[in-house]
Amino acid sequence: MCGIIGIVGKEPVAERLVDGLKRMEYRGYDSAGICTIDGGMLIRRRAPGKLLNLVAEIERHPAPGHIGIAHTRWATHGAPTASNAHPHATDQVALVHNGIIENFKPLREGLLARGRTLESETDTEIVAHLVSEQIEAGLSPQDAVKAVLPQLRGAFALAIAFRAHPDLLIGARLGSPLVVGYGEDETYLGSDALALAPLTQQIAYLDEGDWVVVTREGAAIFDKDNNPVEREVTTSGASAAAIEKGNYRHFMQKEIFEQPTVVAQTLRSYLRPVEMQVALPQIDFDISAIDRVTIVACGTSYYAGMVAKYWFEQFARVPVDLDFASEFRYREPVLQPGGLALFISQSGETADTLAALRHCKAEGQTIAVVVNVPTSSMAREADLLLPTHAGPEIGVASTKAFTCQLAVLAALAAHFAVKKGRLDREAEAEVVRHLLEAPASLNAALAHDDEIAAMAHLIAPARDVLYLGRGPDFPLALEGALKLKEISYIHAEGYAAGEMKHGPIALIDEAVPVIVLAPSGPLFEKTVSNMQEVRARGGKIVLISDKAGLEEAGEGCMATIEMPQVHPLIAPLVYAVPVQLIAYHTASVKGTDVDQPRNLAKSVTVE
Repeated sequence: MCGIIGIVGKEPVAERLVDGLKRMEYRGYDSAGICTIDGGMLIRRRAPGKLLNLVAEIERHPAPGHIGIAHTRWATHGAPTASNAHPHATDQVALVHNGIIENFKPLREGLLARGRTLESETDTEIVAHLVSEQIEAGLSPQDAVKAVLPQLRGAFALAIAFRAHPDLLIGARLGSPLVVGYGEDETYLGSDALALAPLTQQIAYLDEGDWVVVTREGAAIFDKDNNPVEREVTTSGASAAAIEKGNYRHFMQKEIFEQPTVVAQTLRSYLRPVEMQVALPQIDFDISAIDRVTIVACGTSYYAGMVAKYWFEQFARVPVDLDFASEFRYREPVLQPGGLALFISQSGETADTLAALRHCKAEGQTIAVVVNVPTSSMAREADLLLPTHAGPEIGVASTKAFTCQLAVLAALAAHFAVKKGRLDREAEAEVVRHLLEAPASLNAALAHDDEIAAMAHLIAPARDVLYLGRGPDFPLALEGALKLKEISYIHAEGYAAGEMKHGPIALIDEAVPVIVLAPSGPLFEKTVSNMQEVRARGGKIVLISDKAGLEEAGEGCMATIEMPQVHPLIAPLVYAVPVQLIAYHTASVKGTDVDQPRNLAKSVTVE
């Protein structure tokens, strides 16, 4: 994930800004930059590659000043060049950004129509120009930001410096974390407390929608309605684990809530929103010549692959074989010459999956890897590396890594379809449009956290729970059951809804909650029919659907959870959120170890 740090200080800040960036290197990045204010000038220093390149640039061209902002960036929308690196600037403002501005395309077109000159390929630069327009119109920094924030849709954290105001920074967050640090005659902004640890232990976490004016004297925080608010100042402590957890109870909870941001960042690596095209990394083989795909994975990653099988076959009409890595080699699979073997892993070190990868390489398959650790063994051995940008996932039960995997796989399936001639330009643009809507829809799903927490006590007493879904929602039923098993220790199973009558219906009674994933659409009516079969036998139903689905079938359910109305393509990403939250809150009610459940490890490195 991108990293942000800002300092309003009493001493030179350049060296300390770089130090803060070093503390966020774990997030991954391929360019970096800082901007200070000195002598009424914005002084920017940016460099692609590692931080040592930025350090060398600052040694050649110092960046004096007692106020500044800095950023590490993954090359997502736009190549990892100095011109695309943050901070972005106009004559009036400089800005760093973590997240995505979903509606940047119409905002960009409006700026161009008004004669603004844009220098980069990023959505971040759009915000800098929007704020600059307000400053040029005579507004104060506070009023300028207040006017621009309502125009932005997406998930973002911002830190903004103003050339004519070398005594303040303004920060804002929506879906991306941002913290305020309090020092002696200095105040700070950071993506997390770890970046600020050498500067201060006194921090406040901004709430969703907050924005803040930072001066040497302190910070004035405002909520999304521009009302002044107080946020609790806490001592972060020396433990990196405690720092990184922020104001969440568990890492898993934090990682669930990071999903709008990390999915946005991941999608920016694979989409060109201006052209409305899918864009993959450099590929050294002809995708159009691939006639068969073999997907291999374990656990949650396997369920991501299961969703991808629907997408590849539906959009690209390419047949897909899907295997658990632990079974793959031992059934002596028949691999078609010239096929693509696709491996999915959070760590890139899972022993079963790595062994399967090497088997396929020996059999002459082209190797593609979807992985969250781009320096891992699988990544190094891939012909096509498809990194997710989920950032470190500490909770053993995978959450944000799963949704980022889905984001990459959706883009890959669409790219296959384009290369196979199955998607024309208009259809490709439609797919891209829906993918760009995913982060906002994830935010909307997370808005139901409180009601899911309130209903968790209905699930916690159960010994058995069933999950039902059809089509791409069937893998989500399997994933929901896995999450509940992993962290609450309740026995749970996921089934294709139409299979209930072929055996599992014998398990239904009034003590078995049945969680149904059923977005409205072509499969909804059949799923409702399966719900009626459950209800007739005393089963207690929790229905997860959109407004239309709940209006049609919600009556008589034990509980309902309303999801946003979304296109079927992104429904698996969105419906991952409620099944994650059900597992999380149920485990919390039971008092189990959410982050480190018994018998489980984050990376399984033995077969």
